[in-house]
Amino acid sequence: MTVLRPAAVAGMFYPADAAELSRQIATFLAAAPPAEAGAPVPKMLIAPHAGYVYSGPVAAHAYALLTAARGRISRVVLMGPSHRVAFRGIATSGADVWTTPLGEVAIDRDMVARLMALPMVGELDKAHAMEHSLEVHVPFLQTTLGDFQLVPLVAGETPRDMVAAVLDAAWGGPETLIVVSTDLSHYLDYDQCRATDAATVTAIEAMNPDAIGSSQACGRVPVGGALLAARRRGLSIKTLDVRNSGDTAGPRDKVVGYGAWALYEPKGDPMDHIGPKLLDLAWASIRARLDNKPAPKPDDPALARPGACFVTLKRGGNLRGCIGSPLAWRPLGEDVVDNAVKAAFADPRFPPLSAAELDPLTLSVSVLTPPVPMRFESEMDLLGQLRPGIDGLIIEDGGRRALFLPSVWEQLPDPAQFLAHLKHKAGMAIDHWSAHFKASRFQAVEVKQQGD
Repeated sequence: MTVLRPAAVAGMFYPADAAELSRQIATFLAAAPPAEAGAPVPKMLIAPHAGYVYSGPVAAHAYALLTAARGRISRVVLMGPSHRVAFRGIATSGADVWTTPLGEVAIDRDMVARLMALPMVGELDKAHAMEHSLEVHVPFLQTTLGDFQLVPLVAGETPRDMVAAVLDAAWGGPETLIVVSTDLSHYLDYDQCRATDAATVTAIEAMNPDAIGSSQACGRVPVGGALLAARRRGLSIKTLDVRNSGDTAGPRDKVVGYGAWALYEPKGDPMDHIGPKLLDLAWASIRARLDNKPAPKPDDPALARPGACFVTLKRGGNLRGCIGSPLAWRPLGEDVVDNAVKAAFADPRFPPLSAAELDPLTLSVSVLTPPVPMRFESEMDLLGQLRPGIDGLIIEDGGRRALFLPSVWEQLPDPAQFLAHLKHKAGMAIDHWSAHFKASRFQAVEVKQQGD
């Protein structure tokens, strides 16, 4: 049975009539500056969540940038603060579908399930039932993006590093957009609001969540975590619009502030300059363990960003150890240090590495993109979607799970053999199949170097 989350604030925060709602959003978007031709699509938006007559014109400055992304963005991770239910952590929705006057939006249950594996995330439908901080964004997303899947998250009292960890786990690739919901100061007079919000804008532009006080933004928890994640990943930020209810549709004695921002991922391939550093760090970690010295500390800011990697050791062309992380949950530099040591000394398939084996040992580091769940009707459908030499694959069913890096295609170039061996690795029969079989694919950038 499909579980629906019905619209809770239609007719209060925005029109309940579909035609009127569409007209109002179209008017807001038409008044906002359009995206420049050829401009990149934002990875993240920060936008307000008040009633449309108050904050709609400001939110439209963010959503107008998505018109060129229609058909390209298929998942939206939407996080906002809890206004009505007090709790700790981050609440997912148990619904399969959210509804608004503009129609239904499917929930990405695979991503929700993945996030619920994190210790700070749990299902709490009462946090979503009457919460407006997420719902008011959905009609804007339906209008600009068309068909997409939603990952709705309500943030309670949560450390911002935990918020950042959740966003990192849901980060995805260009198919994923992150939207963070917040209003700014509340119920100050017009001039006080402008001064307070100006300080908040400065903090957000500097990606400095420490400078955002409890009275400056009701969504300071999700915004703080988002800024932390963005700063680690090297995103740039642009302020799009800052106004208050005294500028849009209300009196000026008690106003609420609103702002809209777009955040963009950096251009170019960061592996061009960090690849050699990853290899040096992995070698240094292994040698430090052999010499009974402390593990090295990554000193490049690029290695402080979250990342997932596998470290592979080979000797004489044969595997000598391979350990890694399928999901980015800590800084990439820390992931390399830990996985290099484990590949050398804690892979259960091999004895611990000895100093005598360093020559001729080869080492490679594979940095993974976030895994994306695949949709398929049968095993043949799955096999037909696999791209030899490109896709890494994670399979799971019945509590069993296994992963192959894209480099495994060198030994198993046939998709059927590739999948059969991966099933065997997971402890499944090679002809195993069930309605619950899941698969996610990812890519990896591999850097290699010969040991000294």
